[in-house]
Amino acid sequence: MKKILRVSVLFFGLALFTQCQEDLVVSEMMDIEPIETAMDTIENTNPTGEENYLSLDSDYIFDQEKLPTFELTIPESNLNVINNDPAAEQYVEASLTYEGETIHPVGVRYKGSIGAYVNCLSGGSWSNPSGFKTCTKLSMKVKINWDGREDHFYGLKKLQFHSMNLDPSQMRDRLGYWLFAEMGVPTPRAVHARLLINGEFAGLFILVEQIDGRFSRHHFDDEDGNVYKEIWPLNDQGKVQSDFLYRDALKTNEDENPSLGIIKGLAIDLDQATNDNDLKLALAKWMDVEKTIAYAMVDRTIKHDDGPFHWYCGGGGCAPHNFYLIEEPNNQKINIIPWDLDNAFENITNNNPVTNIFDEWGETSNNCAPFTSGFFGLQQKSAACDNLVYGMSLYSEEFESLKQDFIDGPFSEASINDRLDSWADQIREATLQAATEHSDGISIASWQNAMDELKQQCQIARN
Repeated sequence: MKKILRVSVLFFGLALFTQCQEDLVVSEMMDIEPIETAMDTIENTNPTGEENYLSLDSDYIFDQEKLPTFELTIPESNLNVINNDPAAEQYVEASLTYEGETIHPVGVRYKGSIGAYVNCLSGGSWSNPSGFKTCTKLSMKVKINWDGREDHFYGLKKLQFHSMNLDPSQMRDRLGYWLFAEMGVPTPRAVHARLLINGEFAGLFILVEQIDGRFSRHHFDDEDGNVYKEIWPLNDQGKVQSDFLYRDALKTNEDENPSLGIIKGLAIDLDQATNDNDLKLALAKWMDVEKTIAYAMVDRTIKHDDGPFHWYCGGGGCAPHNFYLIEEPNNQKINIIPWDLDNAFENITNNNPVTNIFDEWGETSNNCAPFTSGFFGLQQKSAACDNLVYGMSLYSEEFESLKQDFIDGPFSEASINDRLDSWADQIREATLQAATEHSDGISIASWQNAMDELKQQCQIARN
């Protein structure tokens, strides 16, 4: 199901209602010598003799008080491969340099679904991205555990650089993740980062923590829990998913035939529930209720309408996307993890015709059959037709109590403005550099206007 929906029409509106620049050009490729095989080891510049990337953990990378700079060195032939067909998402060999330490080899590729490539590839079909790279920057993934490498990079196996091409404020992802985390929701850490490719400034990105087994161990006092991407416990008919689909969505343990007892246990109890009390008992048994309702409250307050509560319909079925599920085997719980927040906040005021969720929280439309909504007449299904979502909506008092704590705390005007102003100070110079050097770089004026709009959207959401 999720594979079909990745090529659905949901991104068509994004192509028309974002602020992607016109007249995009292909970045010039530098002539560099191939990486020497002698770089198999780390070039250590630390006078103590111990590499920082081995001795320090991931908190060093996700330090909220600094703007890190990373450099990728990619042989010209390899750079041509990925630039000529970014949508192939093919890894090529490269080296990574950070604070004087160089690691070689690492794998590098462009990343993203259809929306990440809108207006950024030369091919003419938005639903089937193809062609060469035309935007200065595209989201990238760096694979540290490339070619058999066992060493991690500050405890990380992968680095994910999100381009933020659809977000002129350059703040939605980072602010959204921070707000989820402040309310106790297990959340990927995120910081802005400068990225250089072959010595040239590629732009400002958001570095987002990879959700994998290491993430699970970092955020939970547990080992070996299953991590699933974009598989909901129940299908759009309210029935337990097939074992094949659960296993196909695994991002950990996929080669070990792991137990599906937790996700299936939740699904079975939800499927067999006959009343509201049964649903609440199922949630209390298989999920941390406070964390789950906190997730729903933050998601609905910041209008992350492109997330798990938007059930897109196409290809014969309906399903949500942009979320992970992580199990905790020790206490038999499952957690919802937020993901891909670049369209969050937007629908507080703008009502994007693709991502906008029609229903209010807990409400349903059209007798739970798919219905058309928005300018393009795309189909969606009410999320509360699903027993898990409806079960969450039953905790209305808890929802409102958490929302008041949210508004009085991290989502207060003083807190939001202080956080955004602090991050703006970090990235202003890099934003100006991108605007100066790249024809598709966002102007300082446009960026500041988008920042002001984001603050206004938060104010409206508070009220």
